[in-house]
Amino acid sequence: MAVDRDAPRRSMAGRALALLGVFDAEHPRLRLTELARRADLPLPTVHRLVRELVSWGALQRDADGSYGIGLRLWEAATLAPVAGRLREVALPFMQDLYEATRENIHLAVHDGFDALYVEKLAGHRSVPIVSRTGARLPLHATGVGKALLARADPAFVRAYLERPLLRCTRYTITERARLARELRATAARGYALTSEEMTLGSCSVAVAIPADGQEPPGALGIVVRSVRTDLHRLVPDLRAAAEAIGRRLDDLAHRAVRST
Repeated sequence: MAVDRDAPRRSMAGRALALLGVFDAEHPRLRLTELARRADLPLPTVHRLVRELVSWGALQRDADGSYGIGLRLWEAATLAPVAGRLREVALPFMQDLYEATRENIHLAVHDGFDALYVEKLAGHRSVPIVSRTGARLPLHATGVGKALLARADPAFVRAYLERPLLRCTRYTITERARLARELRATAARGYALTSEEMTLGSCSVAVAIPADGQEPPGALGIVVRSVRTDLHRLVPDLRAAAEAIGRRLDDLAHRAVRST
């Protein structure tokens, strides 16, 4: 286990947040020793912090001695605006899209260099994919991510293109010039397309949710099997849903301003 050389300078809150931050989709359950190693904290410190986090409800202990995120932390997370108003407004329109297509329906927001998935609807017929609610995936490899990136601030796009671009499959666009052209094409036509760039066997179409000339609050996407390649037929319904979500968000924002 690595020694936490910065421990004397890290606050107790900082250490607790470091512990919570080591959980992810690949590591939803961890034992004390794994927590200590991944957080780079001494085992006695981790033991003490975990006891307090379990007591508060931020972590929960399983019968086998491993730990996972607790319900009280999940409850607190649902109060975040992106998990609240945006998801609440979008969900009925996502359900309409799902009923019409029986395919994966995604709602994602731009957070740092990632597309953060805040809601997903799927059924038995839907193609299996890696995305899940709460997951982060690269902007350049996903339909919703491309839709958001194409509408992002130009300075951010330049910074994104300067980073190493993760290759998720052999079809992922990782050449900077090619990705820049793809983003310009996405902005011009008003919707993003992917073809097996995140997951082999699936392709997607996505649109940004409009927001009165500002950067979009999120993006709405549909993921289908690659054999169903006529993505363009999905655009009208997808665009109508995104525009309806945008109008509803604007109405709520205007009501809030009038009430103050």
